[in-house]
Amino acid sequence: MVKVRDDQPLTSSGEVDIDHWLARLEEDVKLRDREELRQACELALRLAREAEKPHKPWLPAETSYRMGLEMADILGELKLDQPALEAAVLYRAVREGLLSLEAVTKRFGREVAGLIDGVLQMAAISNGQTPSQGLIQHDQQDNLRKMLVNMIDDVRVALIKIAERTCALRQVKDAPREKQQHVAREVFDIYAPLAHRLGIGQIKWELEDLSFRYLHEEEYKTIARQLAEKRVDRDRYIHDVVETLQGMLSAQGISHFDVNGRAKHIYSIWRKMKRKRIDFSQVNDVRAVRILVPEVTDCYTVLGLVHSRWHHVPNEFDDYIANPKKNGYQSLHTAVLGPENKVLEIQIRTFAMHEEAELGVCAHWRYKGHDTKAKSSSYEEKIAWLRQVLEWQEEVGDFGDLREGLSSDVAPDRIYVFTPDGHVIDMPRIATPIDFAYRVHTEVGHRCRGAKVNGRIVPLTYRLKTGQQVEILTATKGGPSRDWLNPNLGYVRTSRARAKIQAWFKHQAREQNLEEGKSLFEREMKRLDVEDMDLETLARKVNYATADDMYAALGAGDLRVGQVLHQAQQLFGESDDQEQLDRLLAKPRRDQSKGGTSDITVLGVGNLKTSMANCCHPVPGDAIVGFITQGRGVTVHRQDCPNILQLRVDEPQRIIEVEWGERALTQYPVDVEIQAWDRSGLLRDVTGVLSHDRVNVLSVNTLTDTRDGIARMRITVEVDGLETLGRLFSRIQQLPNVIDVKRLRSGAKGGKHKRKKA
Repeated sequence: MVKVRDDQPLTSSGEVDIDHWLARLEEDVKLRDREELRQACELALRLAREAEKPHKPWLPAETSYRMGLEMADILGELKLDQPALEAAVLYRAVREGLLSLEAVTKRFGREVAGLIDGVLQMAAISNGQTPSQGLIQHDQQDNLRKMLVNMIDDVRVALIKIAERTCALRQVKDAPREKQQHVAREVFDIYAPLAHRLGIGQIKWELEDLSFRYLHEEEYKTIARQLAEKRVDRDRYIHDVVETLQGMLSAQGISHFDVNGRAKHIYSIWRKMKRKRIDFSQVNDVRAVRILVPEVTDCYTVLGLVHSRWHHVPNEFDDYIANPKKNGYQSLHTAVLGPENKVLEIQIRTFAMHEEAELGVCAHWRYKGHDTKAKSSSYEEKIAWLRQVLEWQEEVGDFGDLREGLSSDVAPDRIYVFTPDGHVIDMPRIATPIDFAYRVHTEVGHRCRGAKVNGRIVPLTYRLKTGQQVEILTATKGGPSRDWLNPNLGYVRTSRARAKIQAWFKHQAREQNLEEGKSLFEREMKRLDVEDMDLETLARKVNYATADDMYAALGAGDLRVGQVLHQAQQLFGESDDQEQLDRLLAKPRRDQSKGGTSDITVLGVGNLKTSMANCCHPVPGDAIVGFITQGRGVTVHRQDCPNILQLRVDEPQRIIEVEWGERALTQYPVDVEIQAWDRSGLLRDVTGVLSHDRVNVLSVNTLTDTRDGIARMRITVEVDGLETLGRLFSRIQQLPNVIDVKRLRSGAKGGKHKRKKA
């Protein structure tokens, strides 16, 4: 049966009696600041009254306020803390645009605002769906559930959302039928299984029964009518059984126990009838009793008493104490032929198991963050589940064709985004709008020219996030850009999209690819100031017979410029033309391999010898630190070496930072010129790119021509080769206002400029 809760206490004028309501709430929850919660309630009420938005015809005025209190009632029964209660009271006001998150943060703190923000993100599941006719498609059902869990970083967020959906389902009683079915379908497919997985039995049953009422109205009414017809006889029967069991337990010497009749929920009766293909009269556990005792040993003692009194029904016994369900549920279930030879179901569990069954993860909430010694491992296990969602599908098994078990966990490297039609697409966490476009359809990807995320234009390099709605802006004709294949620019992150782009270019005419590839190659060589290249030899280095074949591969996207640059540097390294080699990569500023420690990089001290300390013998992977010796360079110690710990105290000025080398140790100084339309923050953006790639900057000189407004930035950087230099050029070229990036020959002179003021 649907669970009915007490109405909110009212004053004589018909308003909610806040003092009475708070007092009732404190029976379940210890409030840290009762006055602050009162202020949240008063604010929600004032905002609801001031709102000018028309209410839906089936909802009364001040709905957001009343629903907030009802959500707090539910969370109070689940033993949640005060920040969660305040978030529940204020949530509807924020969602309806009556209150900003900034205002919540300022008045009630970041924790409350963060909880509301998390629930708002989960609301994308409701907002992104179109009203469904019947069952949600299988793949969409999976993706919606995985998306939901991917959003949750704090279990309180999930609990507040479940409470909100419970209230929403209660309030659609007088709504249009389409609205009832839409809300019921969402709750049944998504939130009832989530409540079950968290072990919150008292909410799970209500969500299932209410959803079942709207989704299968005739079946619901039929079972409810049959239950009502036999209620008097059933209540008398259960009363007699309870008295008998109480006498048996007292005679056994069990002083503390609780025996009561257990109401059977309509949905669970219907599910059993469908699963076993039986009618209502054959459902055994319509007559059911639950026995609560103090200890686990008492459970098995009582089981022995029951089986010695009444005959056990074969194949109707489950020991969920020895073998708990995946959501942590524990109990003994048995069926016996009770008085009058009628089948009777009996559940036996401890008081602690019963609290766990009713409240689930919430039963352990009081331990979180307060008493680390008493903290329950069950809580941590359920939080771990919340991030993995193992076998979620098993709770919705009555629709038959759903895939058996959800064994594909929610991977931490996946995101879940909506199409404009409300379908959910799962993608790698690194995905961009172009990756999304190719995931939707190949032609959408080819003709992609822009993207909107949640209604706002974003760059095509934007990193998508779970819960966002993505709309692709397309051209009527055309194809992808070759820049999309440049990994340094960040347009495409998935191999699926890259393969489709490459396939498009392969189908273009060879002559066009050859021309495009040659232009791309020559532009890159000019920018890097590389000339007199042996093209035929270079082509063979990249596994093509001729230079034209290499150009065609570049134009088609089968070959990347970075690969060519890498082989070009290798080619120069094999050359006997020392003058050309020196001109290409200049003279190394430093070679950190000197001193016999080629895999140590010393930061900020130039060309010093390094040696391993004999006292602690550091090896690659250890956390290390350097000590400047007198005449012997830098000695490298482990950070936990007793000697270095003492030296930190005695001579801290001689301690320096060192790290294990991760890349080529020979660094070459290269002069680079950047031309750009002058703007504020230009230098900051350029140095930001260099810092991101951990490139050492030796000098910077910025000049601006006041006549044309063009800034010319001369920078000397250290790189380990052409490939790194090409990657830097590509990234700098993408900065706003940048006109050109190129390498300067040694001794290149500039024109007349005025120095830009800092």
